Amino acid sequence: MTLLVISPDYASHLLPLATLATAWQEAGDDVVVATGPATASIVEAFGFSRVNLQLGRGSNPGVIRAEDQPTGEDDALRGFFDATRVGMVETLRFQASARSSDLLWNPVQTAKNVQAVVQRVAPDQIVVDHLAFGARLGLDAAGISYGDVVLGHPVALPVGDEVYGHPPFWPTAFTPRQDELGELRALNESIRDAFTAQWNAALAILDPGASPSRDAFAEHGDLLLLNYPEALHPAERTALLSPHVFLGSAVRHEPHDTRVEAWLAESDTPVVYVSFGSFLSVRTDVLQRVVDALAPLPIRVALATGSTPPSQFTGVPSTWLLRGFLPQVTLLERSALIVTHGGNNSVTEAATAGVPMLVLPFSTDQFAGARAVEAAGLGFALDPNTATPADVRAAVASVLSGPAPRAAAALGEDLRANPGRDRAREFLLGTDTSSVPDLQ
Repeated sequence: MTLLVISPDYASHLLPLATLATAWQEAGDDVVVATGPATASIVEAFGFSRVNLQLGRGSNPGVIRAEDQPTGEDDALRGFFDATRVGMVETLRFQASARSSDLLWNPVQTAKNVQAVVQRVAPDQIVVDHLAFGARLGLDAAGISYGDVVLGHPVALPVGDEVYGHPPFWPTAFTPRQDELGELRALNESIRDAFTAQWNAALAILDPGASPSRDAFAEHGDLLLLNYPEALHPAERTALLSPHVFLGSAVRHEPHDTRVEAWLAESDTPVVYVSFGSFLSVRTDVLQRVVDALAPLPIRVALATGSTPPSQFTGVPSTWLLRGFLPQVTLLERSALIVTHGGNNSVTEAATAGVPMLVLPFSTDQFAGARAVEAAGLGFALDPNTATPADVRAAVASVLSGPAPRAAAALGEDLRANPGRDRAREFLLGTDTSSVPDLQ
């Protein structure tokens, strides 16, 4: 059996997809990954084969910097970072405006390239990142069945009267004005309509007999997989989803890191892990406030500084561990708390490790994820632009002294007993996906 994994050229997307694919690998199946060159080393590290497939202009091998992006993408990334400094609505507004040009990149040619890859690899099963719209367009137009993996919070797939890009819920620390929300929804509706028109125009070229979509953001494959714990998802929203499976999480195995293991063994002092992921680590100002908040506490901190050099931080105790990239899964297994931006990989990996969270969300589905953490009693959320060091310190104390550690431990035990990669393979094997149409 051969599994084809189709992923954008972003480490944060490929890592969970590759982790799911290890279930096939360990069963003796072949795994082929179609992605861009920036993440080739990740494919190699997993021991998979790779075919080149570019699904967008940008890329991210693990830590993203504006200066590493193609012309145009660099300015867009700087604009995004600037928007996060203003606040939730401004960031979502910026992302909505950029969405029309970055989610369907060269749609017809991309779709044809995906079809060519399928024809070349001849897979028995396919899994695709839900946000790889051009790839899914090609598969849909050719009538190819595939596992559609929603890697972010499930709000990435709108249901009911939701509009893509407009959060259906957000943490209590955020209090946007109703007129701002109304303007944001109107903008997202106009982007939805333009995006759907673009999708339908490409679909008409690829498959002239296909029925046009009413909302391309709501389109999904026939085999829907949600890389998210069902316990963190509102039951009323779950009822609106098409047939699906909640995977819980896709937690990867990390190579042994001698330096980190030695640091962990130095002391029994509780560890707090801090990371804003590959994108938001550029917010040095917020990370510095977190440093100032945690420095007086009787803890040790492992801080993944990302795109910010460790030397830029001041007031760092000598017992802390600072490095551009740290083995997150390894550290979470030994942490008492994570301070995070609320990216889905961080939230689901922390949940699997049974670690409570303090979430400082900046963009997209991070607001919904932060609200889910609050609602499930796993921690608190703060506004990263307004939270002071005293606010952060008080929130950390409240999380650690309250019921969140027990709730997180119980959820982690359940998620570890039912790994997402095994759920994914069982789900796809339970459905006949072995017939790939002849595309010639």
